[in-house]
Amino acid sequence: MRGLIVDFVGVLDGPEEDQRRWRELFAAAKANGVSTAILSNDPGGPGAEHIREWEFKGIVDAVVLSGEVGAEKPEPEAFAAAAAALDLPMNDCVHVDDSILNVRGAVEAGLVGVLYQVFDRAVIEICSIFDIEGEF
Repeated sequence: MRGLIVDFVGVLDGPEEDQRRWRELFAAAKANGVSTAILSNDPGGPGAEHIREWEFKGIVDAVVLSGEVGAEKPEPEAFAAAAAALDLPMNDCVHVDDSILNVRGAVEAGLVGVLYQVFDRAVIEICSIFDIEGEF
């Protein structure tokens, strides 16, 4: 696996402490050769600057917004757009989402799916999949 694609609302928009931990995890993943992206069903436009900021600040490699690519999760085209933004095939990517429908959609599209409920649980799976070591 070479790509980590994470949902925004319900995952990355949590408390500041969780956001800090996500930033550290993204940095460790990138240092381990993993490409990173946010895939959100956000409509895009000026209201999405707080999401795009994660890419502008170099925290993730790409931000893909459904309203701008014309496909929403769990449609396969949304996952394909995120994988393409990382220049990776879908079967080389992991998608983390708080919606079981989106996780199922990711798996059906060929990605590995991780259901997000709390950071401490998800980080164990993510670190295992990508062979990342550290405390986050």
